Amino acid sequence: MSFRRNVLTRPIFKWAKTALPQLSETEAEAISSGDVHFEAELFSGHPDWSKLRTMKAPQLTEEEQAFVDGPCAELCAMLDDWEINNGTADLPEAAWDFMRAKGFFGMIIPKEHGGLGFSAFAHSEVVRLISSASVPGAVTVMVPNSLGPGELILQFGTDEQKTDWLPRLASGEELPAFGLTSEQAGSDASAMIDEGVICKGRWNGEEVLGIRLNWAKRYITLAPVCTVLGLAFQLRDPDGLLGDTEDIGITCALVPTDLPGVETGRRHLPSGTMFMNGPTTGKDVFVPLDHIIGGPDFAGRGWMMLMSALAAGRGISLPSLSAAATATAAHTTGAYARIRQQFGMPIGLFGGVQEPMARIAANAYAIDAGRRLTCAALDEGHKLAVISAIMKYHATTRMRDAVNDAMDVHSGKAVIDGPLNYLQPIYRSIPIGITVEGANIVTRNLIIFGQGAIRAHPHLLDEMQALQEPDPDKSLDAFDKHFWKHVGHSTKTFFRAWWGGWTGRGAAPEDAGDVAHVYRRLSRWSSAFAVTADMAFLTLGGALKRKEMISARLGDALSEMYLLSAVLKRWEDEGRQKADLPLVEYCADTAFARIGAALDEVIANFPARWVGWLLRPTLRPGSHARGPSDALAEKVAMLIYHPSASRDRLTSGLAKAKPESGIGLLEEAYRLVLEAEPIAKRLREVKKTPHQARDAGILSETEFAQLQRVQQAVQRVVAVDDYTPEEMAGMFPSYRPNPANPAPREAAE
Repeated sequence: MSFRRNVLTRPIFKWAKTALPQLSETEAEAISSGDVHFEAELFSGHPDWSKLRTMKAPQLTEEEQAFVDGPCAELCAMLDDWEINNGTADLPEAAWDFMRAKGFFGMIIPKEHGGLGFSAFAHSEVVRLISSASVPGAVTVMVPNSLGPGELILQFGTDEQKTDWLPRLASGEELPAFGLTSEQAGSDASAMIDEGVICKGRWNGEEVLGIRLNWAKRYITLAPVCTVLGLAFQLRDPDGLLGDTEDIGITCALVPTDLPGVETGRRHLPSGTMFMNGPTTGKDVFVPLDHIIGGPDFAGRGWMMLMSALAAGRGISLPSLSAAATATAAHTTGAYARIRQQFGMPIGLFGGVQEPMARIAANAYAIDAGRRLTCAALDEGHKLAVISAIMKYHATTRMRDAVNDAMDVHSGKAVIDGPLNYLQPIYRSIPIGITVEGANIVTRNLIIFGQGAIRAHPHLLDEMQALQEPDPDKSLDAFDKHFWKHVGHSTKTFFRAWWGGWTGRGAAPEDAGDVAHVYRRLSRWSSAFAVTADMAFLTLGGALKRKEMISARLGDALSEMYLLSAVLKRWEDEGRQKADLPLVEYCADTAFARIGAALDEVIANFPARWVGWLLRPTLRPGSHARGPSDALAEKVAMLIYHPSASRDRLTSGLAKAKPESGIGLLEEAYRLVLEAEPIAKRLREVKKTPHQARDAGILSETEFAQLQRVQQAVQRVVAVDDYTPEEMAGMFPSYRPNPANPAPREAAE
């Protein structure tokens, strides 16, 4: 061992000291704020599928199910996005009162503090259901239950803070917002210039030690109406009142908004989606030290707190909203493609329409699968820093893809805004999901692989920590231990990847049944990914941080593997439904093509050309990686075109549509078209119109009347909104009727 340590390891140790990236304090806090789950298995190159398959499927308790079926459904019935976004610019007052009375703002707060104490899955189901009815309503419920005072007090608050604040937050007596984004610092929250200075001041008539705060925040949801602001700021102690450290660091504190110097009330208009969002500023606002969340001991620990609490927004709220949007796209697009006819046939029978329909259905299946698996892990107590970033980016990106596809299929119907347009509210809200809780460009390029590589790799974090050990002998000993474990692991993975590259196969569970081949191919790609990632660390070292496009592609591959694992888990949890196999196959073929392309592009862009010469014939990333076939796409499209158990599973858990709403009219027309299909088939066979068939005695009067009702129902769906000049003036105060319109001509004599 001493020979290995001194002769073999020591030179590598010296090289690694300069080559491997050094962890900054901020990065170390971000990494330590979460733990790993199944992504670590995928990173290992040899996933243990039993860990995935034995996870308990997420389930609602009777109490949680009753809340979803009762108060949640009642709230959905109160909300009308057209009225909210184009009329009142706010939720109805009755909805605000109802949310307070029923505890919507306290879902994550334990019962002993007056909250509902819901599981992560119940929290997700509530957000998903409300999102399908109203995006502003969903966001209003999401924010108090994710990153904010409630979540931070629960995790880090003192006993006094929990006793004082949590019951009032749960009841809605206090409405929270969280001020993170500064005017000068967007995605780089660590660069915020909002400042708090330790000083003495007056509080309740007494002089106490506290913080003088100055801030300018923007994009803060609920800021215009909040009563307490959770504030992130840089804390300084220039007079040494707390100790020797002047720049203490990012800190989080509770700031009642009725204090002198606090300004709220102004609003942003986020992409035409009228939830409460706006800026807030504070000038010389004084709060005592005990307003620091967690008390004075947590001064300067705000970044760690934020990274830990962000998992809820990234892992629950936005994926739930995205799942609702994609399920709604599948629900409406399948029905619309069935009832809408062009060129004498339903548009859903055209191959060009089936292609986006298949993508919509597969995205709906995959996003909800990822949501369920992530919630199951959260309910097991895991803090999913990497997985929550995967879900945030890929759920919102696939939501955008699905809604864009739905818009294409609906065509002009989806373009004209009005109460009948059920896609526009979702479409307008997409940039919000893409941007908040970490902009997607940052999430993809810096977080998923940037943090995932260090946290989920079986040996890298141990090696980096060994290198940062201040004692040279201890540092070398620890590095020697972990490095040679890494070498042994990488060697086995390399040969496993070589075998998979040439056979297209890896390990699969013995009882995997109809999806055994998917497991085998996914195992193969896990090995290929692990080898490629190791080669990136070896050849790029600390420069990998700056090679963001390479990091992003490696993150794409890891994400695709996680989401496909979730698809396999969903198929197991739902009882191995054979009818859903086309969905599983489509998701798998898409994922494998994307993984292969991502790894191929990584290999092509390594600065060292020899890496490509080594990896390309070994891993063969371009092989065994074709996307879904046309025949498979048609099968998947038909799952949402026809009524089926698969369609029901894809679109379950959506809000019940009001009969007069756009979706309500669509559902009624879909039902009538399907009921009349035998009659329509007879007409096609005899090649006659309904009137001709009735006159010829082929149709009875009853059947003719039935077809008339179908035609009227379809026409109501195909119709788009239009407005009189008076209605336009009501919506746009400065509107003027077109003066170029000539007066009606008088009839010629």
